[in-house]
Amino acid sequence: MSRPVMDLEALLRVPYVDSELEFDISPDGAQVAFSWNASGQWEVYVLSLDGTGSPQQVTTGPGAKFNPRWSPDGSRLAYALDLEGSECFDLYVHDLATGAHRNLTPDTPDAIQPLYDWSPDGTEMVFISDRSGCFDTYVMPAAGGQARLLLDLPYSDRDVRWSPDGHRLAVVAETIGQDFGVFIVSPGGGELLAIGGPAVSPAGGRSPVHAKDPCWSPDGRAIAFASNLHGSYQVGVYDVATGAISWVTDGKGDKEYPDWSPDGRRLVFVTNDGPLSRLTVLDLGTRTMAMYEVGAGVHHHPRFTPDGGAVVLLFDNPGHPCDLWLLSLADGSTRALTCSLPPRLRDASFAMPVQVEYPSLDGRSVPALLYRPVEPSTGAESLQTSTLLPPAVIAVHGGPSWLAQFTWDPFVQHLVGRGWVVLAPNYRGSTGYGREWQLANRFDLGGGDTKDVVAGADYLVCEGLADPARIAVTGASYGGYMTMTSLTQYPDRWAAGSAVVPFLNWFTEFANERPDLQHWDRENFGDPEKDRDLYRERSPFFFLDRVTAPVQLICGMHDPRCPASESIQARDELLAQGRRCDFVLYEDEGHGFLKTDNLVDATKRQVAFLVDALEAE
Repeated sequence: MSRPVMDLEALLRVPYVDSELEFDISPDGAQVAFSWNASGQWEVYVLSLDGTGSPQQVTTGPGAKFNPRWSPDGSRLAYALDLEGSECFDLYVHDLATGAHRNLTPDTPDAIQPLYDWSPDGTEMVFISDRSGCFDTYVMPAAGGQARLLLDLPYSDRDVRWSPDGHRLAVVAETIGQDFGVFIVSPGGGELLAIGGPAVSPAGGRSPVHAKDPCWSPDGRAIAFASNLHGSYQVGVYDVATGAISWVTDGKGDKEYPDWSPDGRRLVFVTNDGPLSRLTVLDLGTRTMAMYEVGAGVHHHPRFTPDGGAVVLLFDNPGHPCDLWLLSLADGSTRALTCSLPPRLRDASFAMPVQVEYPSLDGRSVPALLYRPVEPSTGAESLQTSTLLPPAVIAVHGGPSWLAQFTWDPFVQHLVGRGWVVLAPNYRGSTGYGREWQLANRFDLGGGDTKDVVAGADYLVCEGLADPARIAVTGASYGGYMTMTSLTQYPDRWAAGSAVVPFLNWFTEFANERPDLQHWDRENFGDPEKDRDLYRERSPFFFLDRVTAPVQLICGMHDPRCPASESIQARDELLAQGRRCDFVLYEDEGHGFLKTDNLVDATKRQVAFLVDALEAE
């Protein structure tokens, strides 16, 4: 008896709380504000932490709203709004007493990062914008008005946090390679500090210690941060007065996203073991640690409540969409604050992956997640060829500095429900397996990492897990690029390839992207003029004549990262060569689709394309 195929649209319409950006706890500890797509659109909601009442939607209107932030007195709620996926956010403030919403950054054609902060007295806001041609840090009145440039680094700023005492700000910026630096500056300018190194990189290329996820201590004298300086991510504490760094963790596993308890005596952070994670609470006095988890899955952005008695966090896994949870530190119990999974799906049999490793084409060991059907399908659909082996899909994550984890994925669950096998490789360049593995594809993008993806198909065949004639490859963003490098470099392996918001031509990609993305390309792939041969060699666009399998290209018109022109020029070239190309362009989307209706439509088209290639007689 085969397992019923999960309805794809029903799965895709399951809402979830945003885990990319953060939620925020009100100053009095009574409420939490978060971004949720329960209505089919990303809106800001407010919910009581005591378990009474239901989430209350506080935003409406067009656009996606993210990263809510309470004002220090709790009377206002700021949020970032993106109208069409262009990542040109506007900053809004919602007055809770009057119900009014005010755009603080109207008529600004520049891109504004969704990461910002209030000053501790609530009179100013700090944000990051590329209005000068590079992402720099600005300060403006909290009521709106003229912004002044605070920090102009030779890097692109990414995040900013105001110290609780109001005396300093910590700015996260991209530096050398894939590293970040944390720079400390006063609101009035003046002396510039950096965690563990020079404030500005000199001509020799030196840069501060790689540091991210800064969190100010309650007294504003120290910053907890994460760094993989020693291989895996560890938590350090930086003393602002002396410049000294104390490493408070060690050992295996990445420790990230630290947060201080209100009394400054403890830190909570996420401890990752490859694709799984837990929460750790560290007593800084005794150096004892306590571990907690909601379940086997991924925990995000833990934050102490103002009384220090609990931690609010986000959690998801393959059987549960991302929701807010409350961890009681008194007894270790956890309670879901939001319940995104509809009742009709709570008893469904979701597939959990297993961690595997396999040899790449050059012999390097590649970690991956393997999804297999709970029961092998014996229905008519699996008997359309002479073999009983099922079809398979290699699902390639984006980034590349990211990883496949034990997370909610309706697309994968539906494929497994059809009786297919899904393999998600954490190819070289992926995070979660140490600094060496993360940097293993630097200046080799589209090379060794492509070998890792292709070897995943070989692994499925060698292990007798999939029909070698019915294996497809798919991915989004950099995963879409890898889909196309796989199709052009190893065309004999694939029955189909679906590339979502991909880029295919390094030259045009570089020319049409933002300066911060160009900086990343130079630091990790090279210069389009000096390294012209490499740029051409690793551009699938120039080798589309090698493609033998059907290709699908899905893109968004307002994509600032992988412009739609990348897919359009590839479609035109494939069609000119007489190749089959299924092309979909969403006029009102960007890189990550924000509207549920569009996401449903795109994923249904993606599945239909794969079904046609892998299940057709």
